[in-house]
Formats: sequence, structure tokens, C-alpha cells
Amino acid sequence: MHPLLTGLTHVVVDVAGPLALAATEDAPDTSGLADFLRGFFGPLFLVIVSVVAIFFLFTREITRFAQFIILAIFIGIVFYVPGIIEVTARAIASAMGVSTE
Repeated sequence: MHPLLTGLTHVVVDVAGPLALAATEDAPDTSGLADFLRGFFGPLFLVIVSVVAIFFLFTREITRFAQFIILAIFIGIVFYVPGIIEVTARAIASAMGVSTE
């Protein structure tokens, strides 16, 4: 059996045809997956941003440099502070008078 499927107990066939798989306690632990990916891709993101920013500075494209830095800051904020999306959405909804509860 495939190593990723060893923790599966049942294969239930739905009336429409697709399969639904039920997991057990042997399922892989993904609690630290987001932190691992953030730790892996974070430095890579910073290196790419640095290289592109230096390229724009050396080619004297100041307008593109400024646009790129602003975009990189917004992407970095979303990447390093993932809860900000929910906070911003709740703030916008409450400013519009929509209940968020």
C-alpha cells in the first residue's frame, strides 16, 4: 500500500461516484506545516526581492523600483502575518455595517 494511504480506514463510494476517504489517528501531523513553509520560503522571498530591487536600481528605473518595493511590502505582510487577511476583512465588513459574528 502507498505510504501516504496507510492511515486510511475506509473508502466510501458516494452515490454520485467520487470517493470519500476517512482518516484515522495515524494521519500525518500538519500542525507545523505553515510555519515550516514560511521558514523555508521566507528567506527565498527576501533574496528574490533583493535581487530584483538591486536590478531596478542599477538600471536606474526608479519608478519601477518604487512600484516593485510597494508590491513586495504588501506581499511580505500577507506572507509573514497571515492573520492580517482575516482582520482586514472583518474591519472592512464592520465599516460597511455588516455583522461579522
